[in-house]
Amino acid sequence: MSLKYAVLAALLEGEASGYELSKVFDVSLANFWPATPQQLYRELERLAQDGLIEARVVQQERRPNKRMFTLTEAGRADLDAFAATPPRRPTVIRDELLIRIQAMDGVDPEATRALVEERLTWSRAKLDRYRRVRDRLLDGRTEEAYLTGADRIGPYLTLLAGIAFEETNQAWCERALLLMRRRTAVG
Repeated sequence: MSLKYAVLAALLEGEASGYELSKVFDVSLANFWPATPQQLYRELERLAQDGLIEARVVQQERRPNKRMFTLTEAGRADLDAFAATPPRRPTVIRDELLIRIQAMDGVDPEATRALVEERLTWSRAKLDRYRRVRDRLLDGRTEEAYLTGADRIGPYLTLLAGIAFEETNQAWCERALLLMRRRTAVG
């Protein structure tokens, strides 16, 4: 899959500037498809050239003009076809920390423990952010009430996947730290 479909999916929410889309990526899509602002802007240009999105310039006083992007009918059709197609391959984990953990024997255990603690801190912050987004979406409603009235449930479902991922990440970090402490105590 390419960044193309993540951008098209983000535009399902409606017209957005590149800056607004980068914020959407930070808050919701980054849990399953990260992109830098530079990658995002390059992809927006390609999608506009391919006729999958339209761009319009908004004149602004005291600020540079901004471009607003919307999904075209062709873009929606392409995205619909993509959404109906099964993934080509299963999910894989590519995690630099896990390679370091695999190779940790013979390394200062404190250094390895610090890496896991850093991951745990980062994961907790991300989970807190995802939970705040969920709370904003629900806006005091039950999940059932939200889903009954929501126009789209895809963003909510992917948010739940991000929450579950970070909860699992935290559980692994806590378990790894416990096992490393036990090993140090025994050795």
